Amino acid sequence: MEQKFNAATTQRPHGERIMDAAMVNIDLRSFTKQIREEKAWKESDRNAITVFKTDGMRIVLIALHKDAEMIKHTIDGMISIQVIEGEIFVTTENQSAELGPGEILALHQNIPHNVLAKKESIFLLTLTTTMAGKHFQQYDQKDMD
Repeated sequence: MEQKFNAATTQRPHGERIMDAAMVNIDLRSFTKQIREEKAWKESDRNAITVFKTDGMRIVLIALHKDAEMIKHTIDGMISIQVIEGEIFVTTENQSAELGPGEILALHQNIPHNVLAKKESIFLLTLTTTMAGKHFQQYDQKDMD
């Protein structure tokens, strides 16, 4: 299997890393520290970094400041949200869930939802990318790579 790397950028000068390989070791503590030190975290209400990306799945570490909101959006694939730090509130048209550290929420494709940080929060978003369309409108690609 060919290894795929992400190159460093001006926004993320220490961003070079393996994105896809037969086995990828992901150090969430290191990535959490990195995104908290970046300009995007200091100057906006959020920051994110894609830690794994292949055909079929993407894993993104997302940090939200208190009261930051990912407004209502829909994803073509299924997702899971695993809270590492903090507390978030996820709302769909029919349900809502408050999640804290160690809790996971799974959501099927095409369900409009929003995410609100009740406290400064870090969570791991896993998306399936094999569904038709492969569109991820809300998650800004430049923030994730």
